[in-house]
Amino acid sequence: MKKIVMMLFVVFGSLSMQAQNLNWHTDVKEAIAVSNKVKKPLLLFFTGSDWCGWCIRLQKEVLTTPEFAKWASENVVLVELDYPRRSNQSPEVKNQNNELQQAFGIQGFPTVYFASAESIGGRINFKGLGSTGYVAGGPAPWLQAANSILSHK
Repeated sequence: MKKIVMMLFVVFGSLSMQAQNLNWHTDVKEAIAVSNKVKKPLLLFFTGSDWCGWCIRLQKEVLTTPEFAKWASENVVLVELDYPRRSNQSPEVKNQNNELQQAFGIQGFPTVYFASAESIGGRINFKGLGSTGYVAGGPAPWLQAANSILSHK
């Protein structure tokens, strides 16, 4: 009995650690380079991490789960574009995030935008694949929506 409990602890612990080990880029140029190298689209997460209730809920119910971690590592390069009210950001990050919010026409949070991109002559060209936001029901329905968007790329 102790062996079973210990094995379950190890399995769930490793799944939890996998969710925590996701690499969320905050520099979009760096993320584009990785995306092009590994041939995976970008997942751009527009969030108000310290004030947006739906953003916090999406993080808790989907983005920190083992299911999402496994899916993300196989399918996308993660980019977090945060618009906090109580946390400080560097002027570069704040400017980058504001430019991307305008470029993608983001009007509400959370918005998750899927795109591919390339940098040509110092200018970034995005190809939008689709977007989603909070989807009720946990990781399964959210991943179904994400897979539907990515299947049309």
